[in-house]
Amino acid sequence: MTAETITGSVHSFDVSTGVDGPGTRFVAFLAGCPLRCQYCHSPDTWYRRSGRPTTADDLMAEIARYERFIKVARGGVTLSGGEALQQPEFVRAVFTRCHERGIHTALDTSGYLGAKAPDELLDVTDLVLLDVKAGDEETYHRVTRTGTLEPTVTFAHRLADRGIPIWIRFVLVPGLTDGDGNVEAVADIAASITSVERVEVLPFHRLGAAKYAALDLPFPLARTPAPDAGLLDRVRGRFRARGLTVY
Repeated sequence: MTAETITGSVHSFDVSTGVDGPGTRFVAFLAGCPLRCQYCHSPDTWYRRSGRPTTADDLMAEIARYERFIKVARGGVTLSGGEALQQPEFVRAVFTRCHERGIHTALDTSGYLGAKAPDELLDVTDLVLLDVKAGDEETYHRVTRTGTLEPTVTFAHRLADRGIPIWIRFVLVPGLTDGDGNVEAVADIAASITSVERVEVLPFHRLGAAKYAALDLPFPLARTPAPDAGLLDRVRGRFRARGLTVY
């Protein structure tokens, strides 16, 4: 099957700076995700049917419109979700084409489906933005409402063995992921992975609440506040204490 005929389900795309990898990036959000994270701000990307059938060539045509700009801005292309690894062949095809054009590639993933990423996909992946939902199985299941932590950790070590840079992302949610034991466990995981370049502690927000309302879905964390500056500083300090670069 050629890149021209490999088809994915793409929900939307955007151009962003500083939040989806280095530089200014073309970010495509693929549709479909096996997890149902309580803090998810994009419930509109949960199902493949919510996206538009798009071939790798179709997406590359969109990327080409911004190619000069993202190269000058030392950026690249990020494939996000949903969960991008629900569509590994599509990701591989797009990243292969990006590499042929000298465009930096970043994969935004929970790692839960890491076993589905073939070596050929990782060969053309320059950076992985790895969402570590929690540091222990109990909290992981509370956060995602399905699945287990082990596939993410296994995938992270596989990436490290291949020398692929990792930026770990950890969403700090008061009353859900902020427990001392859970934070320490996430920090232990991050410190054990040799190719981790940085850890981003992301404060929970309720900006996706309107999407839940539009879909007639209950937002599980509708009454949960954002973490205050003191909590953010303390949690970031736990990661820094292990010698990690933290944002």
